[in-house]
Amino acid sequence: MAKEPGCDFLDRNDEDNSMKKIILLISLALFITACGDKIKPDSDTIDGDPAATSDGGATAGGIGGDGVGGGTALEGGKVVSYAAGAIDDPDNVLSEKVVYFAFDNDSVSDDYIELVKHHGKYLSLNTGARVRLEGHADELGTREYNVALGERRALAVKQVLLYEGATNGQISIISYGEEKPMEFGHDEESMSLNRRVEIVYE
Repeated sequence: MAKEPGCDFLDRNDEDNSMKKIILLISLALFITACGDKIKPDSDTIDGDPAATSDGGATAGGIGGDGVGGGTALEGGKVVSYAAGAIDDPDNVLSEKVVYFAFDNDSVSDDYIELVKHHGKYLSLNTGARVRLEGHADELGTREYNVALGERRALAVKQVLLYEGATNGQISIISYGEEKPMEFGHDEESMSLNRRVEIVYE
């Protein structure tokens, strides 16, 4: 049976399309195989627990942990636990209750954000706990300005606590400005210790 004019062209088109599909599938298979080697479990897990890492990060019972008393992991050499009363354990990360700020700054720095998050998690899991955030400033600037700066610093800490699950009813704020210095010196080192927010459990 004779082919109609143009059928030979259509057959070649079908063959070309089939060949393109085959090449595409082969390329995709090679790509998945090459990437598959890079997808493997975290080699830093401890005893098969992916939540507990060997690098000292916040871990099981740390930020994202589920248990109120959970956490035997270490962060910066301290235990992470949210059990009631953990704030009084000198070996617990929650024993650190002072957040320092840069000069004329009211943002929680990267150095202290994890600490504040731990306190927020503790508050979220211990709903009867209450804190007072006491804002402070150095002696530079006017008294009014420093009171306002201390308040903004306390509010910045409060926002992180709320983000981690604490409630407004658990947090009160007061600003002392420059009135309650931690250090009385007039040098930079002393003044840097006065730029702070103290987390005081009531």
